[in-house]
Amino acid sequence: MAFAPKAVITSRREAAPPPARDLEQEIALAARFVRQHVIASIYHAGSGHPGGSLSCADILATLFGAELNTWPGSPHDPMRDRFVLSKGHAAPALYAVGAHHGYCDKLASLKLRKFGSPFQGHPHIGDLPWVETSTGSLGQGFSVALGMAMGLKLQNSSARVYALLGDGELQEGEVWEGAMCAAHHKLDNFCAIIDYNKLQSDARNDEIMRLEPLAAKWRAFDWAVAEIDGHDVSALLKTFRRAGATHDRPSVIIAHTVKGKGVPYMENMPAWHGSVKLTREQADDALTALGATHKEIREYLDGV
Repeated sequence: MAFAPKAVITSRREAAPPPARDLEQEIALAARFVRQHVIASIYHAGSGHPGGSLSCADILATLFGAELNTWPGSPHDPMRDRFVLSKGHAAPALYAVGAHHGYCDKLASLKLRKFGSPFQGHPHIGDLPWVETSTGSLGQGFSVALGMAMGLKLQNSSARVYALLGDGELQEGEVWEGAMCAAHHKLDNFCAIIDYNKLQSDARNDEIMRLEPLAAKWRAFDWAVAEIDGHDVSALLKTFRRAGATHDRPSVIIAHTVKGKGVPYMENMPAWHGSVKLTREQADDALTALGATHKEIREYLDGV
C-alpha cells in the first residue's frame, strides 16, 4: 500500500489475515448481527430510523471488520483511522457494529434513545469516546471529516478518514463545498461513501431533488469515483483497497443499496425511513427474516 506502517497500530489493511480466516464470511455475519441489533434497539426505543440503518449494515461491517485500523482499546491513538457517520440518524447501525467489535456493551447498546443512555438517536461524542464527532445535521459530519483529513495531511500522518453519507444528504450545499475543498487540497487520505438507497424521509430522491448524474458530478469535482453494489462484501473490500492506493485525489464510493435491506416489508418503502414505532409482531417478523433463531428473538425483545 501507499502508506507507511503505523507507528502504534498495525493496520488491518497491512496485516495478512490468518490462512484459515474467511474474511467475507466474518463480515457477512457481522452485518447480520448489525441488522438484528438495529431492529431490536429501535423496537425497545419505540422510535428510530430502520430503513437507512439496514441499508448501510454491509458497509459498516466491512469498514470495521477489515478496513479501519482502530480497535476498542485505542479510541484516542493519533495514528488511528477516523470514521464519521455523517448520516447520523443511522446511529443504531453504528452502535450495533460497535457492539459487535467490542467498542460498547451489546445489551447496553440496545437502550437506544432511553433517558440517561449514551446511545442517543444521533451519535454524541461526549457520551461515547469511540465516536469521532457528534452528527445529525446533514452535511456537517462530512465537513468535520474533511477537516480531520486536512489536519492529518498537514501532520504527514498515514491515518485515513472515512465518512458515510446518505443520498438525501447530498442535497445539502455544504457537501458540495466540501467536495470542492477536498479535491483542491488533494486529500487522498479521505474516502466518502454514499449509501445510495434512492429514498429519503418523504419519498424517492428523484421526487424531492434528483441527484443524477451522480458519478459524473463527483468526477467533475475531481474525485476518484467507484460505483458498486453496497451489499457485495467482496466489491466493498476491493474498492476500499483501491481507494487506499489512490494518490492526489479524494475517493468516493457510490454504494447502491436497498433501503430496509433484509426485511421484506421495509425494503424500498419510504415510510420506514424513520420516526417509526415497531410493534412486537413487526419486530418478531423482521428478526425472523434476518435469520434470528427463536431463542435469539426472545433474548433481543425480552432481555432489556
